[in-house]
Amino acid sequence: MPQSDTHYDVIVLGAGGAGLLCAATAGQRGRRVLLIDHAPEAGRKIVISGGGRCNFTNIHTAPDRYISANPHFAKSALGRYTPSDFLALIERHRIAWHEKTLGQLFCDGSARQVVAMLLDECAAGGVDIRLDHPITAVDHADALYRVTHGARTATAPALVIATGGPSIPKMGATGFAYDLARRFGLKVVEPRPALVPFTLGGEDVLFRSLSGVSTEVIAHSGKTAFREATLLTHRGLSGPAILQISSYWRHGEAIALDFLPDRPDGWLIDAKRHKPRATLAQSLRAHLPDRLADALGERLALHGDLANLPDRKLAEAERRLARWSFTPNGTEGYAKAEVTSGGIATDGLSSRTMEARKMPGLYAIGEAVDVTGWLGGYNFQWAWASGWAAGQAV
Repeated sequence: MPQSDTHYDVIVLGAGGAGLLCAATAGQRGRRVLLIDHAPEAGRKIVISGGGRCNFTNIHTAPDRYISANPHFAKSALGRYTPSDFLALIERHRIAWHEKTLGQLFCDGSARQVVAMLLDECAAGGVDIRLDHPITAVDHADALYRVTHGARTATAPALVIATGGPSIPKMGATGFAYDLARRFGLKVVEPRPALVPFTLGGEDVLFRSLSGVSTEVIAHSGKTAFREATLLTHRGLSGPAILQISSYWRHGEAIALDFLPDRPDGWLIDAKRHKPRATLAQSLRAHLPDRLADALGERLALHGDLANLPDRKLAEAERRLARWSFTPNGTEGYAKAEVTSGGIATDGLSSRTMEARKMPGLYAIGEAVDVTGWLGGYNFQWAWASGWAAGQAV
């Protein structure tokens, strides 16, 4: 039988980035906070992020770098808790950091430093942390939320859902947040894997033989485009450009890659004038990895010297290389997805406090909510910003 109820001001479910910062913020405001997680350690996704160095924010954070059914929802929280605010916390804890490409900030050392920092902040707020405590029941009555976890129960007038989405299930991730939200009358935007590699079938399978080859491209899906590296894999396509575009892709749609983003119009015809005895593949090798150049040259099926190829054929080859179409047959799913797109619908939440409009005292933050950032520290910044917003409000 569960032990008798212990009363708190706030119960936070989930000791990931959003939950930790929310609990610390509320605790340091004098709230009595309980933080519960079924995992044996806090911040498990933080530890593996950024190759173990945690890409903890991005200096270019802006609302237009987030995907949501309501693109305006993230503005308030992101505007009130900025990358500079989190960086100030990092520096106060004397964690060395560096900026990589495209505004991404990483720890010089280990991602575990960020987890330790957040746990220290929770300790400063007197947060009661219970790890390795599966939640078996959540109820609401008499303006109190009652959470049963293991052999204990706890009550509070405020409950924060910070259990994330189902991406990376091997880390213990589940759809618990959505089940709980629905129980309390909140809608859920259909979740799907995001920042995830594509799988290829059909004719595109031929590119599997190039597994391990990487090159910089511009990846297009509809009107959205990202310029970064792509990686050809034994299952399909990966790399930063692909992970970025995957968040915008819908099953059945084609994506297009510009394999030569720096080549001007007419470059092949110009190559024909300067090196008429070169083949198409040889010309491509000057700008692409050899194996990829040879494979693209073979697929374009323009054989012989450039001198013997009509300009119109070369112009057509340029166009294909600039918009090479792939139709993925799927993605590698939640197992390889860095985040989950979709989640608890924002139209049922306050953008300022993250509180449910029709369920007083219930809050949702972080990846559990229908706000998904680009690759490169944006999702962590949403975790910090939404966690801080709720921590200020509970």
